[in-house]
Amino acid sequence: MLRLEDRWIWDAWTVDDGERTHLFYLQAPRSLGDAGLRHVNATIGHAVSSDCVDWEVLGDTFGPAERGFDDLAIWTGSTIRDGDRWRMFYTAISRAGHHIYDQRIGTAVSDDLHHWTRVSDQPALRVDPRHYKTLASHPGPTKGPDREGSSETWRDPLVLRDPDGDGWHLLVTARARDAATNDDGVIAHAWSRDLHRGEVREPLCAPGAGFGQLEVLRSLEVDGRPVLVFTCHPDEMTPERQATAHGCCTWSVPSPGLLGPWDLTRARPFTADPTLFAAPVVTRRDGSTVIFGFHHDGADGSLWIGDPTPVTVDAEGYLVPSAG
Repeated sequence: MLRLEDRWIWDAWTVDDGERTHLFYLQAPRSLGDAGLRHVNATIGHAVSSDCVDWEVLGDTFGPAERGFDDLAIWTGSTIRDGDRWRMFYTAISRAGHHIYDQRIGTAVSDDLHHWTRVSDQPALRVDPRHYKTLASHPGPTKGPDREGSSETWRDPLVLRDPDGDGWHLLVTARARDAATNDDGVIAHAWSRDLHRGEVREPLCAPGAGFGQLEVLRSLEVDGRPVLVFTCHPDEMTPERQATAHGCCTWSVPSPGLLGPWDLTRARPFTADPTLFAAPVVTRRDGSTVIFGFHHDGADGSLWIGDPTPVTVDAEGYLVPSAG
C-alpha cells in the first residue's frame, strides 16, 4: 500500500527498469481541504518497489511549466524506454481559460526516471477534429467543475511499441465526434515512426457501448494473452451500462491484439474490487501479474493506492482474480 499523510494520491502508471518497478502517481496537497480541487493542483510523484507492495517514495518528479499548454497541472501518462533514455508522455491542462476541459499531451525525457526535461513548449499530439470532439465543435464550460457539454477529452496517453517493429502507437482517452454524452467514449489512435511526430488516426473502437470515458487505458498481455483494461466511473455511463456495472469502475475487454480493434459492448466489470480506479496491471519479477490502483476513503477524504490483487485472463479473455 502507498498512502501519504500530507497528500492525496490517485491515478498511477508504472515502468520496469530491469531491477525495480517505478510508480508514477498523481498527487496534490491535502492542505487544499477539498479533494475536488486536486485536479487543478496535480503534480507527479515517484516511488519504487521490488514487489508492488512495499514502496520507497522518492518524492516529486514532474510538475507544471511556468507558462504554456502545461502551466496549470499535470495528469496521467505513460513511460517507456526510448533508446538510451526514458520518455514520458503526460496529460496537461493550462491557465488558458477552459479549466479542466482544455486537455493536451506533452512529452519529456529522462536519464534516470526521476529528473525530467520537457522536449518542447508545444503539445506532442493534438486532437483531430475529424474523428474526436473538441472545444471548437462542442464548446464546454470555461470554468468550474460542471462537465455537462464539455468535450475536449484528450488525455491518459499510453505508448506501445509496434508489435512488428514499425514505430510506435499512442492510445488516448477521447470522445467520438458524433456520439451522445456518456456514450461517446473511444480509444483514439496515433502512430509515430520515431516518437517525435505523430499521425492521428481513426479510433480503435466504436462509440455506443455506454461509456463516456475510457480512462487510464492498459493494453497488455497477461499470461500470454492480450487484454484491454480501463476505468469508467458509473456517473460517466449510460443508464443501461450502469445496470451492468455493479458499482464497479474498472473494466476489461477481450482483445484480438495489443492494438485491438475492440468491441466495447463486450466489456465486463472487475467485480473483485468495485472501488478500484485507474489501476496499473503489472507483471512482477516472479512472473505473477497483479492489479492495483487508488481508492477513496469517504470517511476522512483520503485517497491512496492499495495492495495488489493477483490476476489472470480467463477462457473468455477477461481479467479476473487468480489464485496466485
